[in-house]
Amino acid sequence: MYLSKETKAEIFAKHGGKAENTGSAEGQIALFTFRINHLTGHLKANRHDYNTERSLVKLVGKRRSLLDYLKKKDINRYREIIKELNIRK
Repeated sequence: MYLSKETKAEIFAKHGGKAENTGSAEGQIALFTFRINHLTGHLKANRHDYNTERSLVKLVGKRRSLLDYLKKKDINRYREIIKELNIRK
């Protein structure tokens, strides 16, 4: 599988503060970004995989909701995470 426990722990440790801090907005946004990048690569090779395309759109929406929440709560954390993950807004 492309997303192992170790990979998740590494993502949350880097962006969420600690590996156990899976509820932080930054950690979840980083995890969604990792998954979005993986699905984007898959869809480039498999253009007619519509189920994966739908999953990708749902993930982008979830990430957008979290980013909107973070922007409303703390603009500095928002700016930092979009710069760190190279998310365009």
